[in-house]
Amino acid sequence: MKKIIVLICSLFALHGVAQQDSSVEDLKLNDYQPVSFYRTGETLIEQAKYPAVDFHSHPYAASKEDIDAWVETMDEAGIAQTVIMTYATGMRFDSLYDLYSSYGDRFILFCGFDYTGYESPGWSAKAIAELERCAAKGARGVGELGDKGKGLFYSSPTPAYGMHVDDPRMVPLLDRCGALGLPVSIHVAEPIWMYLPMDTSNDGLMNAYKWRLDNQEGIKTHAEMVETLENAVKAHPGTTFIACHYANCSYDLSILGNLFDQYPNLYADIGARFGETAPIPRTVNRFFENYQDRLLYGTDMGTSLEMYQATFRIMESEDEHFYSSISNYHWALHGYGLSDQVLKKVYLDNASRILGRN
Repeated sequence: MKKIIVLICSLFALHGVAQQDSSVEDLKLNDYQPVSFYRTGETLIEQAKYPAVDFHSHPYAASKEDIDAWVETMDEAGIAQTVIMTYATGMRFDSLYDLYSSYGDRFILFCGFDYTGYESPGWSAKAIAELERCAAKGARGVGELGDKGKGLFYSSPTPAYGMHVDDPRMVPLLDRCGALGLPVSIHVAEPIWMYLPMDTSNDGLMNAYKWRLDNQEGIKTHAEMVETLENAVKAHPGTTFIACHYANCSYDLSILGNLFDQYPNLYADIGARFGETAPIPRTVNRFFENYQDRLLYGTDMGTSLEMYQATFRIMESEDEHFYSSISNYHWALHGYGLSDQVLKKVYLDNASRILGRN
């Protein structure tokens, strides 16, 4: 009997080697699709526990038919309103507003800044005039501004490389946003691993290599990018700022927490960083408890029902060690297990407070 067991084990070992030779030795990191072996329970949350405001989305739907389908999905998922970050000004913003505004208050549109001529004298006054025109049209905020280190570029039709949000040329625009009651959503930096060497020690290599910034010349560091955000928030206390994606500080949430402690006009959305934060659920749970009045639900990942439900599972459940299509990393995800009080604020109350100011 002992010989038979040894033989069977040897056969299994040989089979494993053969499989490894044919499918594992040359496996690319982005082709690795693990399936959790843990049987710890799976929670399907079909609808957000409270009516939710998705504070970070984009004009994914380009026709009335597409928006109709999106609204149906929002209803099924419990999304009461969606903030559309258009980046747009001029005719582009007008056309988007006309398309989405026919759905009442289900969609809230943010405009961009027009950076055309930003290197020329008098640019700020022209940009303010367009901002005011967009606000009169119906813009309820500005965003998503974006700067990964080379300058502002998330706007059409012209990027503003070399100019950051704390540039003196931005002062009149940001002040005017405060006067008009327009919150400003800004994406600064990227997750820290995009700035680190692309080597075997880079914990976020799965996504870091695709979005790498370590090989960019003349780019600000991650810390310097966070500093530009702080400078702007500090200089404009009458303007509400929303740092997109936790200000890309998911690797060290105390950085964002320190900013919250100092600046009451700063908020953050959690969009498109579920994969970055679900590996550290206890840390994230404490962070949400401490800053429950400053965080906003957001997705930034399309319009599918499965996407919304995956975010609810992460926020509301205590599920452990699972994988999801909303994350492209190699690591497993875990539910935050947020309290009802926190969920209501993050899903709804904080957004309502900000949007109610204009």
